[in-house]
Parts: sequence; C-alpha cells; structure tokens
Amino acid sequence: MNSLSLSTSFTGEGCSFVSGSYIHVRKDIFGVELYLNPSNGVNGAWLRHLPQSRYKSRCKFSVSAKVKKGQKHDYPWPDDIDPNLESGHLRYLSHFKPLLEKPKPVTLEFEKPLVELEKKITDVRRMADDTGLDFSDQINLLERKYQEALKDLYTHLTPIQRLNIARHPNRPTFLDHVLNITEKWVELHGDRAGYDDPAIVTGLGSIDGKTYMFIGHQKGRNTKENIHRNFGMPTPHGYRKALRMMNYADHHGFPILTFIDTPGAFADLKSEEIGQGEAIAYNLRAMFGLKVPIVTVVIGEGGSGGALAIGCSNKLFMLENAVFYVASPEACAAILWKTSKAAAKAAEKLKITATELCKLKIADGIIPEPLGGAHTDPTWTSQQIKVAVTMAMKELNEMDTDTLLSHRHLKFRQLGGFLEGSIVEPEMKRNMKKKELDVSKITANLEAELEKLKVELDAKEKSRPRPAFSDEDVETVKQEVDKEITNAFISMGLQEKLEALKMDLSKAPSDQNLSPALKDRIDRLAQEFKNNLSAPGSFDGLKQKLKMLSEIRTLQEQKTKGEILKKEINEKLKKQAEVKMELVKKARDLVGKGEEVDEDTLKEVSKAKDDLIEMLKSANFEVLGVSSKIAPSAPPVLVEKVAKANEVIFKEIEQVVDMAGLRGKLAELRSEIDKGTSKDLNKIESLIKEIKEGVFTSLDAEELEKKVKSAVGLQAAPEAVGASADKK
Repeated sequence: MNSLSLSTSFTGEGCSFVSGSYIHVRKDIFGVELYLNPSNGVNGAWLRHLPQSRYKSRCKFSVSAKVKKGQKHDYPWPDDIDPNLESGHLRYLSHFKPLLEKPKPVTLEFEKPLVELEKKITDVRRMADDTGLDFSDQINLLERKYQEALKDLYTHLTPIQRLNIARHPNRPTFLDHVLNITEKWVELHGDRAGYDDPAIVTGLGSIDGKTYMFIGHQKGRNTKENIHRNFGMPTPHGYRKALRMMNYADHHGFPILTFIDTPGAFADLKSEEIGQGEAIAYNLRAMFGLKVPIVTVVIGEGGSGGALAIGCSNKLFMLENAVFYVASPEACAAILWKTSKAAAKAAEKLKITATELCKLKIADGIIPEPLGGAHTDPTWTSQQIKVAVTMAMKELNEMDTDTLLSHRHLKFRQLGGFLEGSIVEPEMKRNMKKKELDVSKITANLEAELEKLKVELDAKEKSRPRPAFSDEDVETVKQEVDKEITNAFISMGLQEKLEALKMDLSKAPSDQNLSPALKDRIDRLAQEFKNNLSAPGSFDGLKQKLKMLSEIRTLQEQKTKGEILKKEINEKLKKQAEVKMELVKKARDLVGKGEEVDEDTLKEVSKAKDDLIEMLKSANFEVLGVSSKIAPSAPPVLVEKVAKANEVIFKEIEQVVDMAGLRGKLAELRSEIDKGTSKDLNKIESLIKEIKEGVFTSLDAEELEKKVKSAVGLQAAPEAVGASADKK
C-alpha cells in the first residue's frame, strides 16, 4: 500500500507544517485552522470560512505531494517474474503458496513407541559422530526394528487410530494433491450470489492433456489458514459454488473430480438461516442428473451430508487411512453411551474405515498410503490418486450418457437392505419422562433377560460339537503366535528388555532355582506385556489366536482324560457289563424297528440299567445322571401309519370344533396371541382351557378309536386313543 504526504504554503503572513498524513496550515488573515487529510479531503470549517475572506485575491496557494512506498503484495503477479516464461502463468493466480516454514512434526498417541525407537537411533548416531567409533551395526539393527515395528503398527490399525491419522494436522490437503497431479491449474471463484466460500475450492486442471473440473473441501495447513478456511466446513455459499461449477462442467463436457475432506457442513445459525439443508439437498438431486463422469476421492474424513453433497459419483475411492461416516464417533458415543470417551467403541461399530466400506460396497476401491500416513510422502500419495482416477475415468468415458446415469443411480440404489413380509410389532406408547421412569424395574428386567440369554448360550455351547484339530494345525498356530508375540514386543518397545532378560537367563545355572531379582524382572515384564495387550483395540488377531490355543489345550486335556477313563472302565467292567449291554441293545433295536416290547423285556432293561450304575459306583466312579441316546429314525411303514392316524384325529377334532361352536373362541385366541408383547396371558390360558373342555365333552373316544383302527390297522386301546386326543 502507498501513502501520500502533502505540504502547503501561502504567500504573505502565516505558517504551515506537515505532521504524518495531515497538513496543518495557520493563516492569521483567515482566523481559522486548516486541516487537510489525504483520504478525507479538506476540513469543512476552512471551506466555510474561505469564501468570506476579503484577502482571497491577495493569497497564493501551492501544494506539493510525496508518495511513500508501502507494503508489497505478491498477488497476483510477483515483481521478479521471468519475462521469458512460456507456460505456468496460472499458478501465480492462486493464493495457495508453499509454506515458508516446514510444519512441526506431530506425534499421535499410538505412535509413541516409534518415537522412542527414533530417539535411540538419533542418540546412537550422535554418539558415533562425537566419538568417531563405528556403530553401523547397531544403527542398522535399530533401523530394522523400527521398520518392523512401523509395518506391524500400521497394518493393524484400529478404526479410531485411522480416524486420528485422517485428522492429522500435517495431512496433505486438496490443493496439495491438485498441484501434484495437474500440469495446469486455475482456480475459479464465487457462487454468483455475493460470496466466495474458501472452504470449498473449485477450478480447472489438466491431467495428461485432458481437462477436468476439480471440486474439493480445503482445510488449512496451520491455524491462520484453518480460520480462513473455516476448518474445511462449508457454508451454503460453498455448495452453491460447487453446484455452479458442476453445471459449468456438464455444459462444456468436462469430467468432474471431487475430493472429500470435511468434518461436516458448517452448522452455525447464519448458515441454517440462508439454507444449508436446501443447498445440500439441491446438490444431491443435481449430481444424479449430470451427464459427465464423476469420480470422488475421500482424502481425509468425510462427515455426513457435508461430504455427500459433492460425493454422489459413479466411482468413490478412499485413501487407506481415510474415513467416511454419517456422524463422528465422538457424537455417536455421546448419543448412545452419554460420553465421548467411548469414541473408540463407536468408531468400531460405525464401520467407517475404507476396508469396511468396500465390504459394504459403498467405496469402490482403496488407494494405498505410505507407511506412517499420507503426510510422510504427499507426492507419492498424490501419484497413487492420479493412477486410480485416470483408470476410473478411462472406464467411465467408454459409457454412453444413459449407461453413465444408470450406473450412478444403481450404485446408490443397491446400498443397504430391507425386509419385506416380516412381522412388525404394533406401535407401543412409551413414557420417556425422566422423573417418572422406573429405572430399577427396567434394570431388573434387563438383568433377568441377560441371565436368560447366558443360560441359552451356555446350553448351545455345550451342545455344539467341538472341532477336531490335527497336530500339524496346532503346531502352525503356535508358530504364528510366537511370531506375533515377538512383533508385539517390538511394537510395545519391550524388545530390549526381553533380550536382556534372555541373556541373563542363559547365564543363570540350570541346576539352581532362579534368583528373586530375576523372578521379579520376569513378573514385571510379563505384567507390562499383559497390560499393553489388554488395551481395547490392540493386537486383536493375537488375542484371538491365544484364545484358540487355550481352547485347543483344554480340548486336548479333556480328550486325554476321557481316553484314560474309558480305558479304566473297559478294564474293570468289560466282562461284567457285556451281558447287560447286549440286553439293552436288543431292546433298542426292537424299538427302532417299530415292534412292540413286552413288559418283561422292559423290566429286564430297567434292571440292567440299574446294575450298570451300581457297577460304575463300585468302581469308584461318580454317576451324575443317565442320558437318553437318540433313537434311530422309525421305519417308513410306521411313519406312514402315524401320519394317517394324525390325519384322522385332526379331521375328527375339526368336526367337533364346528359342532361345539368353538370357532369364535379359536379366533379370539389367535387375535390375543398376535398382540405380541401386549398380550394377556391369563386370558390366553382361560381360552385354551375352555376350548379343551369343549372338545373333550363333544368327542366320542370309542368312535375315534374305530376310525383310527380302520385307517391304520392298529390294535390300539381306548385309553391310548383318549390320551392322543387329550394331547391334541
């Protein structure tokens, strides 16, 4: 900016002087003081008195000006531009410049073990420089450990850890990627409604000679830029600017590339007043009608509708550590668990990572990042984005307009799922007033339900057949566990302690007990390892394999005990039990063939069972109970006869129900049962009792016996037929 200083002089009496940007003139003949400001003009008092001066014609007035050079602004063109420059002029039109200072490194919580290893490597190198000694072997060993720990850490990241990487302050922004992958780039501004939102950047750029429309959320690289960019949270002006550029690209046939990196749309009062929801909804509708290919890349975090407003595309790619969610894990945890500290649990349940979203077919591909995150090598990450985008555009450019629009519609119509024809419980009114809510009753009900579920799960677990594991499988699992435990020690920074402990153990005499100090070191190291391993979300694969090994060991112990027990029983009771077991087996075979077993045989079988129990007790075995073995399936002839008998009985009961006028009672019973949780159990029991009594009163047992006998040819006693009718 330039400033202007003025000086004046009058002929005749008077004086003048310059102070700052003001001119002070004193003239006795006017009787007034003159103030002149370069920006505001001449003071009105002097102007009012000047025409009244009778000495006006005798005075001469002169003005001189001096221009002072102010602060230089480097936008749009620098002063030292190369006059021979033939291309690259467009980059001077952007405010986005390289940072003068390198951003400070930021260490995330889960990266602290890596920082400790880095510090050790730095210390050893400094020691080598100071002493002049050769520590190359130690440095190489530490660097290998660092790379192994880095690889293990970043290949087993939890969802909340990936979220923290996506929010990393040094993560490359939209404009960083654009300048890395384009040969030419010019930014376009304004929504043509009075404002240019800096949180959304739009412009034209060329990749391999082809022009694309770029639209993306822009975060800041430092506090000043974040305030200017509103931390990447657009207002309605930003979405309307994006829509204007989409229509522009659709008109000129430019493919559209959108980059998502926002925690969500800006939700302040002013944005809601000027139509935040309307702007997002309008973008959603308009994007499904654009006739050019659209590819979206999630480069950081994609939050809710603020991300989806530029994300309705034909292809959606995500960087390896990017996240995409309908609500942030902190907000979800605050809603469901009343505390944001449960964000890790919410992040796992929300399925926000690239891997999970690819399984759900929301994302179409994952773009790899370097170990440590995109901020460790932004240029390499940008080139991976360029490769993925160009391949997708090549595929989409081969489609005609109708196919392209249909492809985009089907992508979103296939998301999610729904059920048809399932029973929906009737609407229930719930009193949610806090003061009237009976918390103790609800807690008691929940505890009862939990206990019931535990009993059912235990019963299923006991009845579930145990898988058989070969010795080779067990050995393979043990080798994998050993390897993962070693990697876990490295990731936790406990490898040096473990090596030192192994060295001390090797030096200890094998024929003597360990010293108390060595035992204490072993206990402390084991406890530290267990504490790190038990942290939620850490080393889940290792935990699962350790649990599997424990189950295998338990099964092997049970199998060994069973074999020993079986051997003991066979040795002690084989000769005595052979006759008894043969009798029981013959009786079981008769039942399986559908033949009748007389009372004498039944008594002998019962006595044989009692004798077997006594034999086991005499051999010092505790008999917990006698279980029934599942009988073999009945012969087809018997099954056919039972089906005919049931058909006759059902038909007779139907006739009795019509004759006794019980149809109304049955309809009322069905209606009451269909009420679900609001049904009246007492009423249901009463109706069932009335229906049973009506059937028993009207049913002729002797007539029913004759009909069954005629149908199947069985010599059934009246009591048996009556019992069958009673059951029905």
